Amino acid sequence: MLYLKKYQACGYPARLLNEEVSMSNKNEAIKDARTLGVPKMLLLGLQHMFAMFGATILVPILVGGYFEGQGLSIQVTLFFAGIGTLFFHLCSKMKVPAFLGSSFAFLGGYATMAGLDTGKYAAMTMAEKFPYACGGVVVAGLLYLVLALIIKLVGVNKVMRFLPPVVTGPIIICIGLSLAPSAVNNASTNWLIALIALGVIIVFNIWGKGMAKIVPILLGVVGSYIIALILGNAAGLSWISPVDTKAIADAAWFGWPIHVKQTVFGGVDFGNTAAIIFAITTMMPIAIATMMEHIGDICAIGATCEEDFINEPGLHRTLMGDGLATSLSALFGGPANTTYGENTGVLALSRVYDPRVVRIAAYLAILFSFSPKFAAIISAMPAGIVGGISFMLYGMISAIGVRNMVEAQVDFKK
Repeated sequence: MLYLKKYQACGYPARLLNEEVSMSNKNEAIKDARTLGVPKMLLLGLQHMFAMFGATILVPILVGGYFEGQGLSIQVTLFFAGIGTLFFHLCSKMKVPAFLGSSFAFLGGYATMAGLDTGKYAAMTMAEKFPYACGGVVVAGLLYLVLALIIKLVGVNKVMRFLPPVVTGPIIICIGLSLAPSAVNNASTNWLIALIALGVIIVFNIWGKGMAKIVPILLGVVGSYIIALILGNAAGLSWISPVDTKAIADAAWFGWPIHVKQTVFGGVDFGNTAAIIFAITTMMPIAIATMMEHIGDICAIGATCEEDFINEPGLHRTLMGDGLATSLSALFGGPANTTYGENTGVLALSRVYDPRVVRIAAYLAILFSFSPKFAAIISAMPAGIVGGISFMLYGMISAIGVRNMVEAQVDFKK
């Protein structure tokens, strides 16, 4: 028996709180992963890391294109995804199993900054523009602290009155659906590999036994990667893009994340007042949208884990952790961070809700950020694999939003 604790701050009726539900042993959630043992915890952490990898490294790849190779680094991105996640957990009392990866919402801001060729930016190279873009992200991250302070002063319940389940439910659904086009784009590069990845996940999730049922994402990644190597590289099938094994072989085993090695706070520039003001006004409005996304993500994680994270540790703490992680990352030339829906999907699929597992993923991300070879292995992963996995994860997020509204008994006639 398990007591399903609904979070009243998101608008759920009090009669649903502490509702007793029956669950079979095989479906019972695991809230203390230590009962599984260290090896299994490491596998679970590795699964969370692989789940976030595709989207997290795509941001520096895209931003690098905007700034003609002078933008974000994959190694720096991984390093501050791990550091930002640990910082978030510290701010949220180690209670919220969220992973912070690079945010797609700021891509438009980076593209705008890269395309500027008037005023103070007219004579700047891409390498000179990028630090100003990072400076704008630093200030945008600090905007989270303003909302966190407001929530702390007026109370989370007064704020969440404006975000009942009829609002947060569709927000969560839209988070999943808005990510769907990227899944389709990735899968369309090779539908066979995408369907193999998706099929492996479904098979192990439904019929898997023991640990195999808990880590279907990891098995889907590894299994489809091996098949892609066999078909595209060993068999030489032209309709399956081969994995770039040469790039993997040429990459060094160890290498410092670029900006961390070069200089402290080497990723930002506040030297030109007019330039930084424009960067701030470009990036700050994006933070308003990402803060609303953050609230939806925390509600989704709370609904998944059957916990009231809005009230405990508190929305002001999670916002503070997210904002400070974003500012810290940008100070060193990293991307804006955000709570990752992919990892919420993993929580829902594995039913292991222990934040320790997510922190293991953060430690692994930091560790592998010092390995260019590992970054090359992930970068060489066929896009079809990322697409197949994303179908499952993004679908799980949307399903959580539907469940929120159903459990809150939202009356759509009103």
